[in-house]
Amino acid sequence: MAVYVYSITSKSHPMRLDGLRGVGDPPGPLRSVTAGVLNAVVSDAPEDLRPRRRDVAAHQEVQERLMADGTVLPLQFGMTAENDDAVRGALEDRASEYEQRLQHLKGATEYNLKVSWEEKALLRRILRESQEAHELNEATRGGSGTPEMSLALGELIAQEVEARQQALASGIVEALRPYAREESISSPGGQDFLNVSFLVEEAQEEMFLATQMSLAHQLGEDCKLRLRGPLPPYSFV
Repeated sequence: MAVYVYSITSKSHPMRLDGLRGVGDPPGPLRSVTAGVLNAVVSDAPEDLRPRRRDVAAHQEVQERLMADGTVLPLQFGMTAENDDAVRGALEDRASEYEQRLQHLKGATEYNLKVSWEEKALLRRILRESQEAHELNEATRGGSGTPEMSLALGELIAQEVEARQQALASGIVEALRPYAREESISSPGGQDFLNVSFLVEEAQEEMFLATQMSLAHQLGEDCKLRLRGPLPPYSFV
C-alpha cells in the first residue's frame, strides 16, 4: 500500500507522535520507517489524496510537533512512496545528504517575508521624483499630449516601478541577511514584489525580528511587510 511521507528526522529524535492524526478520512495512524541513523514519519496514503483543509492541517501539525523536539526535514504536502521499503531505500541511498541537511538546519527555523508597495503611493512618488514622468503626465492630463506621449509615460512608469521595487527588495534582503544562515527567494505573486524565506537560528532570532520591525517602520504605511514564522524549514530541505 502507498505511504504518505511527512518528514525525515534523525533516529535519536524523540518522535512524540501520540495524539496526532495523519492525513485521510479516517486519518491513518503515524509510524516511523528507520534506515541507519535516519527516520521517516509516514502513514498509509489515502487513495483520494487532495489538499483538503483537514489534511493540510494534519500535515502541518506533524511538522510542528516534531520541530518542538528536534531538527526535522519537512516534506511538502502530498509526498508519497510506493511502500515502506521504498521509503527505507530512499533514506539509505541519500543518507549522507539527509544527515548533512539535518545538521545544517539544527537550531534554526524558517521565516517568510512578503512585501508589497501600495500602487497609488508608488505612482505618486514616481511622478514627484521623476521630472520626465511628471512632465509627460502633466501634458497628458492637460490635453496637450499626443498618443505617443501617453505610451511613453506608460513605459516610463513601468520601468520606474520595476527599478524601484528591485532596489527596495535588494535593500531589504541585504538588511536581513546578516541574521540568517541562508535565504531562498521565490517568485512573488499578486501585488507582492518580494517573496523571500530566511533560515534563522535561535541565537539570531531577536535581531532578525527587530531588524524587520525597523524596516517596516522606516518604509511606512505605503509598503506592507508580512512576516510569517517561525515555520518548518520547507524552503531549505
